[in-house]
Amino acid sequence: MNGTKSITIVGGGLAGLTLGIGLRQTGVAVTLYEAGNYPRHRVCGEFISGRGQATLTRLGLAELLDNSGAVTARTAAFFSVNHATPPRALPMPALCLSRYTLDAVLAKKFQHLGGVLVTGERFTGPFNEGTVRATGRRLQSEEHGARWAGLKIHARNIYLTADLEMHVSPLGYVGLCQINDHTVNICGLFRKRPSDENKIGRDSLLGSVGSPLRERLANAVFIEDSACAIAGLSLHPRSAAAHSEISVGDAITMIPPVTGNGMSMAFESAELALAPLLAWSQGKSSWDETRQKIACDTDTVFAARLRWAKWLQQLILTPALQNPLVFLASHSDRFWRAAFSRTR
Repeated sequence: MNGTKSITIVGGGLAGLTLGIGLRQTGVAVTLYEAGNYPRHRVCGEFISGRGQATLTRLGLAELLDNSGAVTARTAAFFSVNHATPPRALPMPALCLSRYTLDAVLAKKFQHLGGVLVTGERFTGPFNEGTVRATGRRLQSEEHGARWAGLKIHARNIYLTADLEMHVSPLGYVGLCQINDHTVNICGLFRKRPSDENKIGRDSLLGSVGSPLRERLANAVFIEDSACAIAGLSLHPRSAAAHSEISVGDAITMIPPVTGNGMSMAFESAELALAPLLAWSQGKSSWDETRQKIACDTDTVFAARLRWAKWLQQLILTPALQNPLVFLASHSDRFWRAAFSRTR
């Protein structure tokens, strides 16, 4: 499309790559900077649940995921240290695919469409007009007196009773889901307060002795080069309007991973930014008008689910409520569907 202004995207995660692909599909010149290299493992639930699947379809990427081995998840089960739900049908099927595979195929698609991809190099320029931030999670050393850490590893030889298993404990939670290549993604989020004696490390993913999680992983064969960790996560919801830059994905805010909606929100936020950025590229709006439009649309779509996710996260991480919540998930279809739908 002749006469359009180019756009620079900083960050080559799900939101940045999806935005770059969408812009290239409309003919906008895009340069994307990614500090790392592809393929790479990321701390991620690798579970796409919610409206993001419709975004993938509209952008013509659903088939790309299918061809890359994405696994459909239709059932879920929740476990506390000593209670469990039976497998229950998810209100909406999800897709499970490793970030190692997904990021690489999206990067290849972006380049195939003519996008300029700069990897292994940090962007050092200013975030001025024409530059979009997609740099992922905003790190914070401490939040409300606690530190959050995420851990992930892939493994084989694990039998799951449901396509998604969520194991909660007083320290946090661990999600297990079947992904491509006959492997299981094991991903956990843990909270540590200064008074806690236990350290957060690899063993945190295994669960306490005698727990369903420890039993599930008893014969697991871990894929060591898939292990990764991240610390200093911020789970306090932030509005897009609070940012002075145009941001997409986790660069805006991070939804608690227990919802399984983080990957979907990355795809959705990229799509929400597409039309306003195209209008700016064509000279139909100013950069500030574009920023305001994207922020308003993003906050309208995400605000309610972020509020519900914050509430759900607090409930799940309250030890005294974990067994009652598992009981509710077992016996109340209304609770099951409401907890799922309101965070998506």
